[in-house]
Amino acid sequence: MVRILVTDGIAKSAVEKLEAAGFEVVMEFCEPEVLEQKVREFDALIVRSATKVRKPALDAAAEAGRLKLIIRGGVGLDNIDVAYAKEKGIEVKNTPNASSISVAEMAIGHIFSVARNLAFANVTMRQGAWEKKACAGVELFGKTLGLIGLGRIGAETAKRAKALGMDVIYTTRSGPKAGAGEYRFVSLDELLARSDFISLHLPAAKDADPLINRETIAKMKDGVCIINTARGVLVDEDALLEALNSGKVSGAGLDVYREEPTRNEALCAHPKVSVTPHVGASTMEAQEHIGEEIVEHIRKQFSA
Repeated sequence: MVRILVTDGIAKSAVEKLEAAGFEVVMEFCEPEVLEQKVREFDALIVRSATKVRKPALDAAAEAGRLKLIIRGGVGLDNIDVAYAKEKGIEVKNTPNASSISVAEMAIGHIFSVARNLAFANVTMRQGAWEKKACAGVELFGKTLGLIGLGRIGAETAKRAKALGMDVIYTTRSGPKAGAGEYRFVSLDELLARSDFISLHLPAAKDADPLINRETIAKMKDGVCIINTARGVLVDEDALLEALNSGKVSGAGLDVYREEPTRNEALCAHPKVSVTPHVGASTMEAQEHIGEEIVEHIRKQFSA
């Protein structure tokens, strides 16, 4: 029987479909040293963002010779040593289509939150305060949204921003995107200088410095708002905090952090920051879609 280890959870419907198809599914979160032992006993491993699949676990899996497939339930693969896994004969898949709309909606939600000071208003109202003047914000209509990255999530975010009357510009590491004619491609420096809101939608380059740092922030328009629903390592949190305190950055919406769970209390408690605990893809719909893609990957890999 094909055995599947699920370390970070998947939709109940996906588990039911896998079990109905004759697969054994074991749901258990594993710390790194435990994972090194567990992977020896399974044919497939399913993770989300919490589990890190690094060389020691992959070496153990290769030594046992059983693990054939790792699936990341989500888009990014930076928590898996993908190239090394493939060297060891282990296939790596993800679910790139499943959560795009959910994460894009989260990005737009944070844009609304920082534009209208919703997080600050919510907290102060619960404390019994009536901070009407301090909660004054700005309209999104006519503002420029700069997207750094225009993959599936970036494109879904662009659609929604366009519907709100925002002017959408974008930049990517690889140049203009085919089919993105209604959005204008610009250099990173131009995007930094022109954007009222900047939203990150790209993977983290291995061993790269944070993209949003003191140097790039200095190139931004005064009063810019920064949104990150992509990867925490893309932002230098100390530099962001300094810019928030100086007023260079007027607001930030964050769903991801350099360390998770984050211990950056100064940033999370900042009145100009809207924060969520890495839940961009945590909708009922996204989890169902992720589960469906996972089931399809398993069936293809282990079909007779």
